[in-house]
Amino acid sequence: MKRPATRIIAFAGIAAMALSGCSATPEGDESSAPAATSQQAASGSYTEREVTDGTTTFMVVDNPGDGPTLSYGAESGITLLEEEIDGATYAFKDMNANGELDTWEDWRVEATERAADLADDMSIEQIAGLMLFSSHERTPQDGLTDAQKTYLSESNLRAVLNAAGSDAKVTVPWVNEMQAFVETLATEDTPYVPVNFASDPRSTAGSGGYNAEGADISRWPSNLGLAATFNAEHTQNFGEMASAEYRALGIATALSPQIDLATEPRWLRVGGTFGEDVAQNTELAAAYVDGFQGTGGEDVWGPESVNAMIKHWAGDGPGEGGREGHTDAGKYGVYPGDNFDEHAAGFLGSLDSAAVMTAYSIALNADGEPLFGERIGTAYDNGRMDILRKDNAYEGVVVTDWGVMSGSKDEGAFFGMAWGAEDLTPAERYLEVLGTGHDMFGGVNDATFILEAADLWQQKFEAGELEVDAETRFQESGARILSMLFNPGLYESAFLDPEESAKVLASEDKIEAGYAAQLDSVVMVKNDGGTIAAAEAADWSDKTVYIPRSYSNGFASAFGPGEYTEGPSIDVEVAEQYFGTVVTDEAVTDADGVVTSYTAPDLSNVDLVLVGMDSPDNGGNFSNIGHDLETDEWYPISLQYRPYTADGENVRKESISGDLLPDGTKQNRSYFGNTSRIANAADLDAFERAVAAVEASGKDIPVVTVVKATNPVIPAEFEAESDAIVVGFGTSDQALIEVSLGLYEPQGRLPIQFPANMDTVEAQFEDVAKDMTPYTDANGNVYDYGFGLNYAGPIAG
Repeated sequence: MKRPATRIIAFAGIAAMALSGCSATPEGDESSAPAATSQQAASGSYTEREVTDGTTTFMVVDNPGDGPTLSYGAESGITLLEEEIDGATYAFKDMNANGELDTWEDWRVEATERAADLADDMSIEQIAGLMLFSSHERTPQDGLTDAQKTYLSESNLRAVLNAAGSDAKVTVPWVNEMQAFVETLATEDTPYVPVNFASDPRSTAGSGGYNAEGADISRWPSNLGLAATFNAEHTQNFGEMASAEYRALGIATALSPQIDLATEPRWLRVGGTFGEDVAQNTELAAAYVDGFQGTGGEDVWGPESVNAMIKHWAGDGPGEGGREGHTDAGKYGVYPGDNFDEHAAGFLGSLDSAAVMTAYSIALNADGEPLFGERIGTAYDNGRMDILRKDNAYEGVVVTDWGVMSGSKDEGAFFGMAWGAEDLTPAERYLEVLGTGHDMFGGVNDATFILEAADLWQQKFEAGELEVDAETRFQESGARILSMLFNPGLYESAFLDPEESAKVLASEDKIEAGYAAQLDSVVMVKNDGGTIAAAEAADWSDKTVYIPRSYSNGFASAFGPGEYTEGPSIDVEVAEQYFGTVVTDEAVTDADGVVTSYTAPDLSNVDLVLVGMDSPDNGGNFSNIGHDLETDEWYPISLQYRPYTADGENVRKESISGDLLPDGTKQNRSYFGNTSRIANAADLDAFERAVAAVEASGKDIPVVTVVKATNPVIPAEFEAESDAIVVGFGTSDQALIEVSLGLYEPQGRLPIQFPANMDTVEAQFEDVAKDMTPYTDANGNVYDYGFGLNYAGPIAG
């Protein structure tokens, strides 16, 4: 099995050649270096040029042959060291101004060796800064702010989460300004460390991505959509192309892929997963990691490489009733099917990823007892962490999820997801999490508590309670973290040339590949009477389509009240590219702009009805979904639009999960007898309004239902009156329209089961895949995992 430590930088050829002849080569390296060959020899000398983005000026150094490109701020004080190798002159950066080529400055040396060398020279205070992973930064247009300067200089933070859009015009200057600033912080006693920018997924064409409607980067299906293609090549292509775009935005670490098994269909984050099948999950996770961490289609680290961070170990999918671990309502993951090993297996196949992010949840067995002895979240759980670190010898970086180090009752805490560790002091929490093998702490900008934990660690070491001292423990994490900067070459070149970034971002080849993946991901589950047929050359420009409107009330969350949204269920501007006329509903609104009624148009001249329907919206990650805090009522998460009252025989009257109460009893989180709350029930109203309008017209107008899915849905509410149904997972409306019109034969298959009803949802186990009764339509088709239609019928698995 590959490890992050064994990957080789992209310029490995010149590295091997150079090691045999450089006077500054660290002692001992010559014996292991292969001899130079005539093919490896390079000629000439490095050249240097000045580049500016309008805010920051920096120098770019082009080395001969396969030597890496270097860059450094014009005002940084960094100088160049020269080495003559086989008649060519190569440049290296002297980043500590000592006039010598140190091991960590030598780009020919393997990343892990460079990282270990530098970590040995760093103090606990400096490494504590490396352990910080910033909170979300959303406004690069503001440039380098005072708050950012503070955490970069005073806390030595170097991992910054870019949670903004993908507009290079504002992102590139911000990245360069920050990189130039940290260069100025380096002194004889403070080693230079570039900024490692990171990002959550940002390339999704439909819901689930940053700035999803923009044309700034290539657009792809969601992870679930990539799984729906049943073609790992799309995932590999995505990794290779998206990583190049990430680097063009200065991003060197992807907080992805999310590879939790989607065994609980109600879970709010199913759309970010590769589905519920462990074998497919393992295959696609490996393709994703290889694509992101390679360069130019090769399995080597280089200028297009991005550190991949698989998440959320060891699987955050089986929240009881589908509740989400970001909130108290969902802090428990349950394993009534005793299936923890399958959830962990999906991660163990991708341990060549540079990093792993751990889960929020407390893991409980069928009896409500902790799986590994402690009623505590993953970051604090030695049992789950030992499987990763000890049993499987994972040596990459392990990062907590954001908010895990804060308790919900901490003074001034905006988030608090230290589930099971709320009664510890902040410093004690860091001590515990360091003890489980973590290296970095998500959403933390200040090193104060980490440094307090270092003191506690040293005290325990001196008392004989720990085997290694604090400095050794911190340097261990420091070396791992620094590898994430050396591997993608940030120490060589952290600056962005705006012209080069413009060439990479949203290039034609990437846009085409992303759109091809979108088309292949669309699943047709119904096609009554050949409603959708091959029509590659069809011209719809003289046809009229009716697209109904709908609205969603949204849900309040930690960020504020719910957002009301309203509009056509499919993008009208996109539809106008295909149809001569697009008609939609007339709406009556109140004084606040809220729709009070819709009226469908006259369909006398309408040729086709397209109805867009989002998955039933139960709320977001930070909405405490499933628990009404005002009334203390627990209520069900539902996969249907109409109200669902959970009073069937399969609904638990006693929950598996629940807090332990002061009297020794356990809290009951059962929602038996209570009713769901759906923000976008109007989507089904829109469908029914369209069907009624067709009936009123007296015409046989085909109704194509376009499901934009982030979770499984229960088709029983709309299937019978749909002539055809297509399903997209994070795809654009354009791809959905083209498949709906027969302009592209559907290729996709369901990566998750679509259940027959809520009763089978209640009967399934949260931790077990494919254990529901799938929906069967009037044509006898079963909407099971792997099902999909093309024009000829069911696609062979």
